[in-house]
Amino acid sequence: MNGKEVELLCTLGPASLNDRVIHWLERAGTSMLRLNLSHTKIEDVERIVNFIQRRTSIPICFDTEGAQIRTGPLADGKLTVRESRFLTARARPAAGDQFSISLYPPYIVNALRLGDFISIDFNAVLAQVVEKNSDEVVLRILNGGEVGQNKAVTVQRAIAMPPLTEKDIAAIAIGKRMGVRHFALSFANRASDVDLIRASAGADAIIISKIECLSGLRNLGAIAEKSDAILIDRGDLSREVPIEQIPSVQKMIIKDAKAHGAKVYVATNLLESMTSAPTPTRAEVNDIYNTLVDGADGLVLAAETAIGQYPVNCARMVVKVVQQFQQNTSDDARAIRVRPSDLLAGVEPHGGRLVYRTLGPAEDLAIKGLPAVAVGDDELTDVEQIARGTFSPLCGFMDRETLESVLENNRLPSGLAWTMPIVLAVPEESASRFGKGDRVLLTSTGGLAHSVLDVSETYEFEPELLARRWFGTDSREHPGVARVLARGGHFLSGNVTLIQPLPLPYRRYDLTPAQLRMLFGHKGWSRVVAFHGRNLVHRGHEAIQIAALDRTYADGLLINPVIGNAKSGDFAPHLILDGYQAMLDYGIYPQGKVVLASFITYPRFAGPREAVFTALCRKNMGCSHIIIGRDHTGVGGFYGANANRELFDELGDIGIEPIFFDAVGYDTQSERYVDVNACETARSISGTEIRRALKAGEALPNWMMRSEVQDVVRAELMMKHTVFQE
Repeated sequence: MNGKEVELLCTLGPASLNDRVIHWLERAGTSMLRLNLSHTKIEDVERIVNFIQRRTSIPICFDTEGAQIRTGPLADGKLTVRESRFLTARARPAAGDQFSISLYPPYIVNALRLGDFISIDFNAVLAQVVEKNSDEVVLRILNGGEVGQNKAVTVQRAIAMPPLTEKDIAAIAIGKRMGVRHFALSFANRASDVDLIRASAGADAIIISKIECLSGLRNLGAIAEKSDAILIDRGDLSREVPIEQIPSVQKMIIKDAKAHGAKVYVATNLLESMTSAPTPTRAEVNDIYNTLVDGADGLVLAAETAIGQYPVNCARMVVKVVQQFQQNTSDDARAIRVRPSDLLAGVEPHGGRLVYRTLGPAEDLAIKGLPAVAVGDDELTDVEQIARGTFSPLCGFMDRETLESVLENNRLPSGLAWTMPIVLAVPEESASRFGKGDRVLLTSTGGLAHSVLDVSETYEFEPELLARRWFGTDSREHPGVARVLARGGHFLSGNVTLIQPLPLPYRRYDLTPAQLRMLFGHKGWSRVVAFHGRNLVHRGHEAIQIAALDRTYADGLLINPVIGNAKSGDFAPHLILDGYQAMLDYGIYPQGKVVLASFITYPRFAGPREAVFTALCRKNMGCSHIIIGRDHTGVGGFYGANANRELFDELGDIGIEPIFFDAVGYDTQSERYVDVNACETARSISGTEIRRALKAGEALPNWMMRSEVQDVVRAELMMKHTVFQE
């Protein structure tokens, strides 16, 4: 959270009491972790505090049960009561059903009187006490509905209750012993209630008094004087204050409490829809913003982070709204400007914005009569990735100054990290025809009008020197070197604009960076780890993918194999995609955690340069992390084992975090996937062996490649389809 201006309190519960969520709540900027004693057994308190404290230094706040009546346990967790029927409420705890329930604390049953009206579970059910016996009462259901266990019960008559339950006092003692200093007093009625909890918690305790009943509202000034902070529980308060008055009451409480020197936190329904949806409603965002305008010092997430499906996304959304509020109300605030990329999820694109360079229908006529140059599919896929923003901030093919800067410094002339030359080599006769300011139509070798190049420069670069500086070698055994030498030394530079993509047969998995970011946003993913590959999926790939998900606490995994021209003997592009699709179809990957999208480009085999380049491309796709294998994008032993790490270290923070893995093998003794170099009993997973065995029709062991994937290859061989690149 920016500065100390607004605090974020997140409630821990079944959805968030785990390593991953606590890690990301801390990264999101959470100021305090709230433990609700109403939903925590006393015997679990010490264990839970230990669990939290081992994982984070964020302060813990105990939220007491306080002077509140609740339903007891239910056999099925909830029940439906029908109107005009009768229900027995007992003091003794028992598994409730449609005929009887228990109330907590037990003594409250004997405090009820004939004729009392009782609301259960936020007014879902309304009942009246019609019969009173020893330790039980009979309720007539006046308005039926669903009742949950441990839900709030309101009696339409003031009943005196002690401010702390015996469980509260025991929990506070445990908290003090374990270093907990923050305590929230539920249902603060009067100033003496604050004195009582401070006496139990200690003079140095930070007391947050919750205003959630009329008596607390009437005594607000005196309560605020003795409290460090006030927490407005709008949910419980709305059971005693008409809901249409809650907005004005909230403003009044914030103003009065701050006048008495207390901070003010606001809770309840901030992002209620996000308990089951990855994004909030506009009304919820507006409510949070206006609560900040009212002067709230902090915001409290309850069910959203305790039991919701998207606890981390909720915290991040609050932080975003707070940051927007602070930006709009700062002294140097300017007019609000919204860019299309602001609506897309994920990390910021490289250079700050996604490039988009595609001709619209109204511009189609502009290409008629342009001189044409036919170029290879590799260069045309480069155009496509430039035009769709994968290569952001590049808008076209590099001029000589940019190329020199990348070769020499691994940076663009602006200083922004960039490691891969993106150049357009053309025949000498084509280069001699054009100069700065010319517009050229780029076509496929088959004559397809593909894109437009606005020439900014024509230049020469000696191919052997370019290859040596690019790949660190001029050996023709290196496929990247061979490719550069074959293309010659004449180059055109300039911005490109896409007319239409190549008609490739595997477009069904094609997603642009903007589309991926929209998909991640729809799924509620903010942290995404990417996997770059060019081979059929085997168990080593699977092992590091799952390990990376766990290690990074990511929301999801983007499997993004390179699908384009590859070297002879590699698996055919469609087979790579079909193998991953089989993994998804058979539910082998974690449900809802994986997106498969093709990356239509070609391997450069440039080692460390390409490792960083692939990371920057996935950054533009919205990924926060990328898996980097030992020989991530190298070939034939041309690059050292640590070369990738060294270049990432040299460049520093590039906006996407590499997750490094050494070669993975299978340990036959422990039956686990391990670093093959660190375990004598580990067996290697060889891509060469996999290709040989599958080509020969031999079955591979399941620890090397899943049978579901092998079946895909066998079917292709039986149908005499292409399995390997020619």
